[in-house]
Amino acid sequence: MSTYVSKEISAELDAARIASLKKASRLRVEMGDNTYRILKLWKDGFAVEAETTPRLRGLVDIFDGANHLYQCLIVADEEDGGQMRYEFKRSTVAADKAPLDFYRAPDAPIALLGKND
Repeated sequence: MSTYVSKEISAELDAARIASLKKASRLRVEMGDNTYRILKLWKDGFAVEAETTPRLRGLVDIFDGANHLYQCLIVADEEDGGQMRYEFKRSTVAADKAPLDFYRAPDAPIALLGKND
């Protein structure tokens, strides 16, 4: 018995898979003012829909909802099954405050309160 699947059925299966991934994912990639939904994210890269997303390259930001997760330098890897895969050349975890360049004791005062004369 043969397991041949026609091109039309294969395209419909790819479209259904991408639609379910888009619905389930909160992740997005931002490049400049443009935002695109991430279908899959893994340690070394991510995948977006190939049909609706232009070729991305360079520095991008990755968000989970409103939370900024990473700032990444990316390169295109390959297109497979309606998805465009990108690999990270560099991935830096985003922080909401600048790193300290000195040691801060855990019991250090946050502010000094005093009387102004």
